[in-house]
Amino acid sequence: MPVSGINLTYDSSDPIGTEDADVMVSLKPDHRPTAQYVAQLRNELAKAFPGVSFAFLPADIVSQILNFGLPAPIDIQIVGNKLAANRVVANDLLAKLRGVRGLVDARLQQPGDEPAINIDVDRTKAMQSGLLQRDVAQNLLIALSGSSQTTPNFWLDPKNGVSYPLMVMMPQYDVNSLQALANLPLTGSATSDTAGPQNAANGAPHVQNLLGSLGTFTRGTQQAVVSHYNVQPVLDIFGSVQGRDLGSVANDVAAIVKSEEAKLPPGSSIVLRGQVQAMHEAFSGLLSGLVFAVALVYLLMVVNFQSWLDPLIILSGLPASLAGIAWMLFATDTTISVPALTGTILCIGIATANSILVITAARERLAEGLAPAEAAEQAGFTRFRPVMMTALAMLIGMLPMALGLGDGGEQNAPLGRAVIGGLACGTLSTLMFVPVVFSIVHGWLARHKAHAQAREAKAAQEAAALDAQSAEADQ
Repeated sequence: MPVSGINLTYDSSDPIGTEDADVMVSLKPDHRPTAQYVAQLRNELAKAFPGVSFAFLPADIVSQILNFGLPAPIDIQIVGNKLAANRVVANDLLAKLRGVRGLVDARLQQPGDEPAINIDVDRTKAMQSGLLQRDVAQNLLIALSGSSQTTPNFWLDPKNGVSYPLMVMMPQYDVNSLQALANLPLTGSATSDTAGPQNAANGAPHVQNLLGSLGTFTRGTQQAVVSHYNVQPVLDIFGSVQGRDLGSVANDVAAIVKSEEAKLPPGSSIVLRGQVQAMHEAFSGLLSGLVFAVALVYLLMVVNFQSWLDPLIILSGLPASLAGIAWMLFATDTTISVPALTGTILCIGIATANSILVITAARERLAEGLAPAEAAEQAGFTRFRPVMMTALAMLIGMLPMALGLGDGGEQNAPLGRAVIGGLACGTLSTLMFVPVVFSIVHGWLARHKAHAQAREAKAAQEAAALDAQSAEADQ
């Protein structure tokens, strides 16, 4: 535990008390993925220290930002003023959460069994001794915690001009038993009235009583940490994920939370916060952005090509890209994440640009009078080299990122893998599937146009024949 509370503002570990400590592990530059070390330490430490609980904080800056300062990606908050009833639900919920596959480091942030010494002051005796309840509490606070929070003092060294903080407190080695605590002398603001003229004239505080003569000591328990969220008291159940994706674990956790809501007292509620909340918001935003991007690109291509069908032909290659992304993530055992969705958007843009090259060339050949199938075939051969050069340049460039090389490379590996899988399948679709769709669609349009022209010619012939018959009848 840091001595000053200022240090806590730079630390997201949320320590519980003096029984809680942080252990920092620094890895060498050529280390393996951090998750492997965490999984190994989680198993070995539990075996070596069975009476100690361990929890691993987010090690990378990305997870720390996504957690919004929380020490774990999953935060289940039980909100309400009835702490005793809420704690019963929290303990039951924690026992069930430990059975969820992939959920590790589940713990209650606010334990309610921290040992405490309660001092019941006899206020009548204190008033007879000229002491107030505030005086007793202040004497106890200064003796055990020091005067830095109540009356900070500083001494300026005239030699070097540096100010040093001075703190008055009882030496910790002297407070080693309840008897030592009971022998704590008490002074107060009201003591000078009954201290006698000599001490009052000298300005020296008079020791009126000892703490043990005015208070009764009892052992008990208390809440180690008191937490609030939006003013209301909360109990936090933190948990991390290992060997399973966060979304699947969050779904199982949400089902358990829903089953426990009926046990809550009136006025209390359970809220799922942490990285899970940020994940749902990010995924919904990225997916809606992806759909909006596809729709916007389609409308722009409609204006460019002056056609509603050709942009649809171009977009017909996107399902293959999405299938390639899904297969690559599945083959590499990579979960869907924000970097993976970012790589999906990047891949779709490149695949669409390559399809535009092919369709533009096919339209040019079609305008020259070639048949749709022949125009699509020549467009595929003509655009084969630029499409392959673009795709290979991106694939080779993304290969180091997909392998997760370098310190923290596993954080951006999903982006590279999504781009490689989607672009590989998207390039094949651009060169093979998109021309086929173009030939089928424009072939159908050509046949439909030919049939329409034939019907118009036949109707014109029949009209001419009727006109001729009418003329002959008039003659």
